[in-house]
Amino acid sequence: MPIDEVTNHGAIPALEAAMRFSAQRHRVIVHNIANLSTPDFVPMDVSVPAFQAQLQEAVDRRREATGGQHGGLEMRETREVGVGPGGRLELRPATPSGNVLFRDRNNRDVERTMQDLVENATMFRVASDLLRSRLAILRVAISERV
Repeated sequence: MPIDEVTNHGAIPALEAAMRFSAQRHRVIVHNIANLSTPDFVPMDVSVPAFQAQLQEAVDRRREATGGQHGGLEMRETREVGVGPGGRLELRPATPSGNVLFRDRNNRDVERTMQDLVENATMFRVASDLLRSRLAILRVAISERV
């Protein structure tokens, strides 16, 4: 049995995609934090609900194609999230609206940026914990322990 069949089963591909998205978004958020006091800096971000909808569509297509929960996820590109070789996600952040323009012409919101950082880290942590538990189950099954 090829390893690809084992790792493309159940929630594993979706958890990997969520972790990839969170890791890429973390870079965007950290860049925003690093430039909070830079004049004329405009923060960037990507839409989490849009990515979640994109991921849900990929899961639904997989279910329709295979009749179950096996097979790889084929994510389609969107305006903000591109898909590279090997399932690599390439974010194309945009400028979120709604922030107040400060007198140094910096469009920042410290509290919202820190909240985004915490939410993103939590999303990564939950996905990695779930993935770790799925892989532990596979490890037990492969070693034939009960």
